Amino acid sequence: MEYIYAALLLHNAGKDVTEENVTAVLKAADVAVEDVRVKALIAALEDVNIEEAISKAAVAQVAAAPAAAAPAAAAPAAEEEAEEEAKKEEEEESGMAGLGALFG
Repeated sequence: MEYIYAALLLHNAGKDVTEENVTAVLKAADVAVEDVRVKALIAALEDVNIEEAISKAAVAQVAAAPAAAAPAAAAPAAEEEAEEEAKKEEEEESGMAGLGALFG
């Protein structure tokens, strides 16, 4: 997740999202940098319009906001579900990094 945050930070600062810049941000944050993951991130972001992706994510969050007003009894189940989805995304992300190593 910190790799994506580094890319977003660079984008927000108006800097180019490159391998060197992402690596520099991660090292500045005292994160152990894996070159393969950096390369996979840069390759994945190659054809992505970050501004458009951010605006779509913001719209998706606003649309999901009414669901957050559900009864308190349903909140723990929703929390567990969100945690499971986050874990799945992390597993997929690490799997994609492994696949990127095959082609990088």
